[in-house]
Amino acid sequence: MILASSSHRYLFFSGFAFIFLIIAFCTPIYASNIQGPFQAVSGPGGRDYNHSQVISSTYGSGALQYWIFEPGSPSPESAPVIVFNHGWSATNPLFYRPWIDHLVKKGNIVIYPRYQSSILDSSDNFTQNAIYSLKDAFIQLENGEHVRPQRENLALVGHSAGGLISINMAARASQEGIPQPKAIFCVQPGLSRSENRTMGPLLEDLSKIPSSTLLLTLAGDRDDIVGSFDSEKIIKETTSIPPENKNYVIMVSDFHGNPPLIADHLSPLAILNCGEYRLMVNALDYYGTWKLFDGLYEAAFYGINREYALGNTTQQRFMGLWSDGTPVKELKVVDY
Repeated sequence: MILASSSHRYLFFSGFAFIFLIIAFCTPIYASNIQGPFQAVSGPGGRDYNHSQVISSTYGSGALQYWIFEPGSPSPESAPVIVFNHGWSATNPLFYRPWIDHLVKKGNIVIYPRYQSSILDSSDNFTQNAIYSLKDAFIQLENGEHVRPQRENLALVGHSAGGLISINMAARASQEGIPQPKAIFCVQPGLSRSENRTMGPLLEDLSKIPSSTLLLTLAGDRDDIVGSFDSEKIIKETTSIPPENKNYVIMVSDFHGNPPLIADHLSPLAILNCGEYRLMVNALDYYGTWKLFDGLYEAAFYGINREYALGNTTQQRFMGLWSDGTPVKELKVVDY
């Protein structure tokens, strides 16, 4: 288990506003000339995009606000739907826009629920707010002015608190009358409520999630904000999903080149590179989160590229090569 340091949990609960202080006051200095991997030409995580335009629209207000991102140039008649649930207080999609654009240019509709109006909102309402936004987004998408959503092809991805919301949405799908998601990716999920923790979303009965669902949970080896507790808990409590349909993965930091690849709690964000904080797009995205999720939803929707997401395969673990030919440290797939 990767433990979360209590001294850093303040960052999780107070949100991501501190990022802008980092931007203002630090300048990275690296000695190595060894560069990280570029994005693959094709395949999961790759740049073989079917669309060159991302069309954005916003609906609702406050905690019920949401964004819709649709593929354009060319505009498809219909597309699968991905719900992207952000981390605590990262209410603007700016924090994840490179990943969102990647998913849309691959041919998906992305719905980004705000689910909270401020960091003072009770986490008890987060899942319900996200479900409301998904229902309303379907209504908007089906009004004839948007790319038509493929309700039968729904996937969920969430970072931090969003990882908990995503798995909760799947557990409540049947009772809420929303499509059952075929794939779920919980990225550094946490921190859920427990006997020792009074804040954070409470996990639903995860045994309700169907056996056919494909599931990944991901922890970072330098994530001292949420650690790995909920990544492991989600895997253990989704008892209806057989082991072959789910994996718990650890992303490993690598300091071989310039800049280093640091698998901390900020690694899924993509804004800039600043000192030790990895806020730029790099191999942790291309060969980590982006690749894993591309493989996961493509396996669920189309029956392809499963080996890039599940099964402890070479393709799943591979993280690219540094410019001197040294392999980036592989992902670790953990038995449970």
